[in-house]
Amino acid sequence: MSERIDLAAFPPDFLWGTATAAYQIEGAVAEDGRAPSIWDTFSHTPGRTANGDTGDVACDHYHRWREDIALMRQLGVDAYRLSVAWPRVMPAGTGPVNPKGLAFYDELVDALLEAGITPSVTLYHWDLPQTLQDRGGWPERDTAFAFAEYASAVAGRLGDRVQLWATLNEPSCSAWIGHLEGKMAPGWTDLTAAVRASYHLLLGHGLAARAVRAAAPGARIGIVNNLSTIHPATDRPEDVAAAHRQDGHVNRWWLDPVHGRGFPADMVDTYGVELPARAGDVGTIAAPLDWLGLNYYFPAYVADAPDGPAPYVRAVRREGVARTGMDWEIDAGGIETLLLRLTEDYGARKIYVTENGSAFEDLVRPDGSVDDPERQAYLEQHLAACAAAARKGAPLAGYFAWSLLDNFEWAYGYAKRFGLVHVDYRTQVRTIKGSGHRYADIVRVHRGRTRRAA
Repeated sequence: MSERIDLAAFPPDFLWGTATAAYQIEGAVAEDGRAPSIWDTFSHTPGRTANGDTGDVACDHYHRWREDIALMRQLGVDAYRLSVAWPRVMPAGTGPVNPKGLAFYDELVDALLEAGITPSVTLYHWDLPQTLQDRGGWPERDTAFAFAEYASAVAGRLGDRVQLWATLNEPSCSAWIGHLEGKMAPGWTDLTAAVRASYHLLLGHGLAARAVRAAAPGARIGIVNNLSTIHPATDRPEDVAAAHRQDGHVNRWWLDPVHGRGFPADMVDTYGVELPARAGDVGTIAAPLDWLGLNYYFPAYVADAPDGPAPYVRAVRREGVARTGMDWEIDAGGIETLLLRLTEDYGARKIYVTENGSAFEDLVRPDGSVDDPERQAYLEQHLAACAAAARKGAPLAGYFAWSLLDNFEWAYGYAKRFGLVHVDYRTQVRTIKGSGHRYADIVRVHRGRTRRAA
């Protein structure tokens, strides 16, 4: 049964969009002056990704972007969240801009606007130029300033047409999964490096926000965080305390500093790593935000793990609950909870759900159509929860479904599919799935309701 979505809860100018990331879809990794990123290096290192998959070709979006814009028009979306590949625009990480690299995004933005689709640009979605990694990467302060230089160049070229800018996508993944857990590029397992990376990522956010505003005065700037609701596995005091630490690790560490509260003192104590702070950094990191981006996929249940690495928690897998193909627990109510938390605890004035989606097995029928009822149900449940949050006062201004296309899913390679559009990686044939058609229906109904109200 379809979930009822209270579409009247969404404002008339609500942005309905889809999202992608450069390394996951573009391919063309050695064309037109692009240099390697840390993800090129990581994915080409044996054992790092499923089946040794890489983003060398991915969805070949670099050559097929016109076709992909046509798909967006079929879906009826009015916004598209893309990321710019730093090593395509500024191959050495700093210094000269690659004209062909920047021209690609210039042409893409023009074509989106011509199609009636609002571009939303994310400046960093994990593809640090390898040259900067070779000089120490995000654990080094210089990388934050290099990021601001790159941001200025991109905003200077696109800022006359692009208003919606995100500095960072999910910096927690860059810092914790990339430098602490070793499961993402650059593949380190070093707590000190991870904490330093986390600090410089947020410093880079503040510096980039300032640089974008200088280059494009009309810019509306936000940051995108991947947040979860955190629950203790039991009511034991030790597990309750572990849940508080995990909330600090996943949520507060990333939200408090950009809201002028500094890094949470309890987590600084938990990590036991001295922050590489300098005078003025607190204000730089807390650059004014025009909006917050929420990426939401699953809740977390945790227990105390005193012998484990910081933050001394372990995930607990609950049995008998619905899960996605990623083995992530499904809890649509979590997105409502987080939207209200951003509103009530952090005073958010405008929020976009910048990613929300699910991986499931797709059924490709003999006629070529693709059925994915589980993804459709996930979409409906989470949109219903978004509407409930909006009814309760969350200033939700848009929803970007993850993802437009099946794509390179980082360390999972091509084994997991999140797309509203199925991609045959052998032929690059794109097919809108049942969930894509359902999303188009939702957009159309909301748009029709808005026109009638006007």
